[in-house]
Amino acid sequence: MFTLEVFVTYTFACLLLVISPGPDNLLAIGRGLSQGRLAAVVSGLSSGAGILFHVVAATFGLTLLIQTSEVVFYVVKLLGAAYLIWLGIKVLRSRNLFSLEPVKRQSLKVILSTGFLSAALNPKSGMFVLAFIPQFVNPNLGSVTIQMLGYGVWFAVLTAVGFSLMGGSRLSCPGGSEINLNLCQGSILAQA
Repeated sequence: MFTLEVFVTYTFACLLLVISPGPDNLLAIGRGLSQGRLAAVVSGLSSGAGILFHVVAATFGLTLLIQTSEVVFYVVKLLGAAYLIWLGIKVLRSRNLFSLEPVKRQSLKVILSTGFLSAALNPKSGMFVLAFIPQFVNPNLGSVTIQMLGYGVWFAVLTAVGFSLMGGSRLSCPGGSEINLNLCQGSILAQA
């Protein structure tokens, strides 16, 4: 169903997308810097789950509805933008915008929900999935739905693993304290 040549090309394109700077991989990196590898992995996995949400939505038509209905598109876009702005403001309002002191640890549940919502509420991700994955689907090779889901799951896995690895590369300061990158992370989330 998937030719090796197309699958390798698709994987390479996905890897380029995963390493491109964006709010979700920077969120995973920020979690890794402030709370360690486990937090980065949870953040990366939740971003992958958010991508998977868009894959399922694209496969079964929700993203198409968003694309064809201006009202639905703008509602989703406004919800996504509001969430990213809220995250950015929340980070920027913290007392220590740059600190060499350890930051307050967040629960894995909060990290999981933040990462998922950041990816799932970003309509650009849905539009991207709808525009990107079909370029590799060939109706002559079998079910379009199975191909969309297969390619989409692979993209979500690469996203989760890539973000987890990026976030898991921790920078530590002497004395065991970690760099707090709230200013950078907050401004990037608010601008996304």
